[in-house]
Amino acid sequence: MERLLPKYFPFFTLLALIGLIFLLWNITSLEHWTCQTVSTFYQLQNSIQSALKTSELLLPEKFNYSYCVHLGQKPSTEETREESNLLKSIAWPEPLVLGLPLRQSSDPAQSYYIIQNSGELQVGGQLVVKVQMQNFIGQPKKHGGDFLVARLHTPELGAGVTGQVHDHRDGNYTVFFPLLWAGVVQVELTMVHSSEAVMVLRRLREEQSDRVFFKSLFRSGYLTETTVCNLCLPVNQQPLCNYTDPQTGEPWYCYKPKMLGCDTRINHSKGGYKKHLLTVYESQFFQSGINIKIPIHAAGMENVIVQPASKEFKEFNFHSLKNVGPHMAADSSNNILLRYRCHGPPIRFTYVYAAELHYISNELDALRGGSDTVVLISIWSHFSTFPVQVFIRRLRHIRRAVIRLLNREPATLVLLRTANLQKLDPETSLYNSDWFSQQLDMVLRAMFKGLNVQLVDAWEMTLAHHHPHQLHPPPAIISNMIHFILSHICPVRRKRRRS
Repeated sequence: MERLLPKYFPFFTLLALIGLIFLLWNITSLEHWTCQTVSTFYQLQNSIQSALKTSELLLPEKFNYSYCVHLGQKPSTEETREESNLLKSIAWPEPLVLGLPLRQSSDPAQSYYIIQNSGELQVGGQLVVKVQMQNFIGQPKKHGGDFLVARLHTPELGAGVTGQVHDHRDGNYTVFFPLLWAGVVQVELTMVHSSEAVMVLRRLREEQSDRVFFKSLFRSGYLTETTVCNLCLPVNQQPLCNYTDPQTGEPWYCYKPKMLGCDTRINHSKGGYKKHLLTVYESQFFQSGINIKIPIHAAGMENVIVQPASKEFKEFNFHSLKNVGPHMAADSSNNILLRYRCHGPPIRFTYVYAAELHYISNELDALRGGSDTVVLISIWSHFSTFPVQVFIRRLRHIRRAVIRLLNREPATLVLLRTANLQKLDPETSLYNSDWFSQQLDMVLRAMFKGLNVQLVDAWEMTLAHHHPHQLHPPPAIISNMIHFILSHICPVRRKRRRS
């Protein structure tokens, strides 16, 4: 064997050189490769790199997101003041002592409510309910901050209305219900989260705003790469591609692909959800069947009878992705054109073409407007994992565009769909809790107050309805929303009296 090696050594050397030349020639001629070959080569390259360095392609970085609010256009003094006031308006009461054990946290099973005014109740009046929260050892709570929701309903009539919850910050709450119909009405009170759980949710919103992360596909010929994207990314990790919208200044970044340019971005999609966000201690406050969306029962009667009031009151296919759009429908006989598209990032759809990522404010600026134009805006849920300031900034751009639209065509009808409640479990609570939704909902209402816009109150429609809460409400509730919208598009006008 040792004699054969020197004899064939030049032959082996020549074969190796030919193989190397062939490989290098092919690498410089990628356009002649098949997609599968390039993909295999690229995967092999990535495997070698990942053996030397932890992959950074599909997992979010661990870093502090607190500086994200400084991205985008710098707010004016007035805008800064407005943001401060908005944040104060949604401030949430904190427990007197942090780190309380589970046994001292709110237990909906031992808490109760009492109807205060069960006497002569009439349509047009108000029902008052007192709530006492207690902990797991049966002691009254000494601080507020529990997230409670309430409704008054009559199942037989399919009627319902929400209650306004007032937190006295001492473990006691008062709920006020408007009485809108006659008959037997039933109180339903639910603890969505304890005050202790709300503190955890607030921490996640401020410290873990990348707990839902996104990605984009980049492609040039047969070569593809995928990188992580978000509202902000750490500049010291690797080069970034800046996709900040030139008109609104809304920031959006992706890690720059290693072999491709930033201009080869094809799409946007949800990357996934970070796991293991809670400590063992924190997870105690997110237990299904114990302290997530649990009813609070009455100490006494839970039904009252409401009497009638003394007065009567009269009351086309683009092969687009299903969620993403764009979609359009036309009714030629009635001269109606309906158009839909999703809002810009962050958007948690599985797949969105980058070319279809349009910001709402830019779309509004492209509208002529007028009495024959109706605009319906829905934006909220996909912002629940980010600090509230991010949502405020986005709404500020939308509000400016709405004002511009109404200034040029005041007769334009603009409607805003509010947030709605949904089914919660321990995991869902960390990303899409109703508490996050309520906070964003309060900001939306405050920022558009005083403008000539109409609210489609999805919060009340879902809370007051007998259907279980769902992120995407069932057809009955959607039907209510459509009827409400149509009532503004085609209002009933009173007939003029003949002289």
